[in-house]
Amino acid sequence: MSRQLATYKYIAPFLVLFFATATGLEAQVQQDTIDQIQKYRKTASEAIFIQDFDTALLSIENANKLASMVDDGVIKADVLITSSELHYFLYNYEKAAGESVKAITFLENNSDKGKIAKAYLLYGLILTRLGEYDNADRYLKSADEMFTELKDEERQSNVLLGMGLLELERGNPKNAVNYFDAAIPLYKSFELTYQEAFSQINKAEALLELDANTDKNILTQAKYALQEAVKIFDLKSYPKLEIDSYKIAAKIALKENEVATAENYFNRYIIKKDSLNQVYIRVISKSTYIASSVGDLNEIIATQKTDLDKKKKSINFGKMTNGLSIALIVILSLLTLSLYKNNNLRAKANELLQDKNSELVFAKEKAEKASLAKAQFLSTITHELRTPLYAVTGLTHLLMEENPKEYQKEHLNSLKFSGEYLLSLINNILDLNKLEANKVEVEQTTFNLKKRINDVLVALKKSADDRKNNLTLEFDESIPDRLAGDPLKLSQILINLIGNSVKFTQSGEVCVRVKKIDQNKNKVALHFEVEDNGVGISKKKQKSIFETFSQGSLQINRKFGGTGLGLSIVKNLLELMNSKIQLESQLGQGSRFWFNISFNVSEEVADNKNPNIIIYDVDYVALENIFVLVVEDNKINQMITKKILEKNKMKCLVADNGMDAIKMVQEHNFDVVLMDIHMPGISGIEATQKIREFNTQLPIIALTAVTIDKNLDDFYRAGFNEIIPKPFKPEEFFEKIFRTLDDKKQIVDSN
Repeated sequence: MSRQLATYKYIAPFLVLFFATATGLEAQVQQDTIDQIQKYRKTASEAIFIQDFDTALLSIENANKLASMVDDGVIKADVLITSSELHYFLYNYEKAAGESVKAITFLENNSDKGKIAKAYLLYGLILTRLGEYDNADRYLKSADEMFTELKDEERQSNVLLGMGLLELERGNPKNAVNYFDAAIPLYKSFELTYQEAFSQINKAEALLELDANTDKNILTQAKYALQEAVKIFDLKSYPKLEIDSYKIAAKIALKENEVATAENYFNRYIIKKDSLNQVYIRVISKSTYIASSVGDLNEIIATQKTDLDKKKKSINFGKMTNGLSIALIVILSLLTLSLYKNNNLRAKANELLQDKNSELVFAKEKAEKASLAKAQFLSTITHELRTPLYAVTGLTHLLMEENPKEYQKEHLNSLKFSGEYLLSLINNILDLNKLEANKVEVEQTTFNLKKRINDVLVALKKSADDRKNNLTLEFDESIPDRLAGDPLKLSQILINLIGNSVKFTQSGEVCVRVKKIDQNKNKVALHFEVEDNGVGISKKKQKSIFETFSQGSLQINRKFGGTGLGLSIVKNLLELMNSKIQLESQLGQGSRFWFNISFNVSEEVADNKNPNIIIYDVDYVALENIFVLVVEDNKINQMITKKILEKNKMKCLVADNGMDAIKMVQEHNFDVVLMDIHMPGISGIEATQKIREFNTQLPIIALTAVTIDKNLDDFYRAGFNEIIPKPFKPEEFFEKIFRTLDDKKQIVDSN
């Protein structure tokens, strides 16, 4: 008998009880069966956790086969709960709900509150997904009461997560965020990484549903929550959560007008989600087939057991054959039904995919419109800001040249500083916009690195002295004298980094270090550091300090000022130059910024141009008595430009628009024309083109507040000789006029 039982145990576990006749043997077999059920259930739970659904399904069905043959409600409930968890993960919520209800029925007369609470919690989560919010709320709260009574904080954290999901489904994202924030620290303390990542993703989704207009920090919080989840993905394999993260990342990118990034994340989400849906469909279909087959076979086994008991174990071969034939027909019918359901599920999945594609196209179009509107807004607002700013800086310059009193000089210096600061802010915004739009290119020019750095330090010396800071340079003299790269962008990076350290340090040290890391015949790798002993940056803010408009804190903003654009520009410029900014800092002890970058070693003679302290070579005597036409529609700007010219003994006439300018050029013999671009009637470009039809030699300089970087060639093609952006430094203004006239003179002399 023992040999026969062992044989049948290997063939089919559910036949063990069927052939057990001795009472003692039945008890032993039943205990062995219960142990095997628990092993299958444990395997299924572990497989669900790592999302190996095929293994989970097979283990649950094996457990079901054995559980149907034991008279133990708790064991049956355990298997049903595990089965319900599997179908919950497969989005098969109707099936999951049915299994949970059966489990609760088995457990309601049981004294094990822990198991009942677990079943209530799972059923509450399922009801949330089915849209039965009031019932879900009731079951989740009942579970919470039981876990509180049992002092089970670990499972209470799951209730908090469930309440967060419920509030998110109900359309209360703010309440949802509060629940997720309460659950996340608990998951961290219990090292429940899957639940922690799941909570962070749902928190990010809830934050994105809040109104960002009421709190500008919401988007930053959502990005941080997503980053925390991604950190877990990097260490653990959670495919479902990783796929969900793509959708959140796409939504964040859309809110930041990063259309290409959003489209990339949406495509990855749709492709991966479709693959996962196919897995779900296959497993659900397989589950339907197996469950139906097992149910039928169990019924047959029960019938055979009754017949064997009545007939004292005499087997009627004919009846068994008929029964098995019927079972085979039923199984084939169920297989056909499962294939039909599979096709329906696939059709629904395809329909969902089409809807998602339509949403993506709409979102892309919306983002493109927003990006265009942003570019147009920046172009318009820049012109509108530069025009009055020209009046501020121009009038300040004129007043400072009229021998003001000492107390007036102080006010005028403050006005000059404010004007220069506002101009710097405008230029920073434009630089950042160009960097984000990938409209900046890296140039290759020969330069002397040490001289460039010294020029930057000279430019920032006054700021350092004002704050009583000692500004020092430690330079590796083995670095080659002649390097090839983009010195202007490097200067801009250093100005922002050193200026940042100077601003946040008082009566301290700011040290710049440049060391050679490696060198071969054609290339040298360098290490740059900027270190200070200023206020420092908190660990939390170090993660976001390089984001646009980000600063250490509101208090720092109020105390030190600034916009938070400088470090964002540094980050973008270094990425453009294949490098990356790094940071170490402690509050109250200072900060250290560093980056590594490579330059080509050049054989050419390094340039001597100074990017920050320009010595303008202007022969002001040669400019006396030249005849200038100023074309400008703004009366204040007319007056300022005219006074600046006349103070330097130049003769000047003014035209209010392009048509008047054309007529006056025909009537007078001007030496140079200063042409505005935006004017009523015809623009400055059109006026210049018409002048060039009858006068190709007259120097015409664009004197404009228009941002010209993106269409510089168009200005020269239209006939302009030079471009002066407003507002300008008077030295630069006269230098460009002098150089333009000198170039014309050399052309005439050569002819």
